[in-house]
Amino acid sequence: MAMLNNMKKTQIILLGTIFIVCFHFNAKAQAQRGIYDTMKVEAFITPEGDTIPQSWLPTVEVTALQSARNKNFWANWTRLRNAVYVTYPYAITASRAINDVNAQLSKVHTDQERKQIIKNREKELKRDFADKVTGLSVYQGKILMKLINRETGNNCYSLVKEYKGGFNAGLWQTVAFLFGSSLKQHYDPRGEDQEIEKFVLEVRKLYGYRS
Repeated sequence: MAMLNNMKKTQIILLGTIFIVCFHFNAKAQAQRGIYDTMKVEAFITPEGDTIPQSWLPTVEVTALQSARNKNFWANWTRLRNAVYVTYPYAITASRAINDVNAQLSKVHTDQERKQIIKNREKELKRDFADKVTGLSVYQGKILMKLINRETGNNCYSLVKEYKGGFNAGLWQTVAFLFGSSLKQHYDPRGEDQEIEKFVLEVRKLYGYRS
């Protein structure tokens, strides 16, 4: 009986040893494949037909505290972009109104008719846009004057002088100066106004404005 028990124990130990050895070599075979072994990997096929192995790395999120300089830069960038988005439609409207008025004025021959056309259009613009434009900040007003220059080719001082006379132009120039601005602002898309021009092109593309 004791001899039978010893034989069973020996068989159990032998089977356990075989299992461990097989598991060890199987794992080793998985880790160290031969040069002729086949292993599935993801691949990318180029337009030329070449197959390149590829793998996906886990996403890594990198964060850091924003410096005061970068924070100030993005604050100014956001402020300018917002101002262009808000005021550019008004600049487009002003440009169309000026073109329309000029077309009408080219057909009149008296100062009375001229004044009446300007007065009527001014009344329409005040009715449709007075509340919106007067609600702009001083900064947005500066951007609007630049954009009007962009769309019409004339600064606001010249436009006021043309339609309302030199006295009114001088008066509004003084008011603008008191608010740290100027009606004579020019637009330089390749110089100081490059960033504004980028936003203008962005707005035009987004909303489908045509030249």
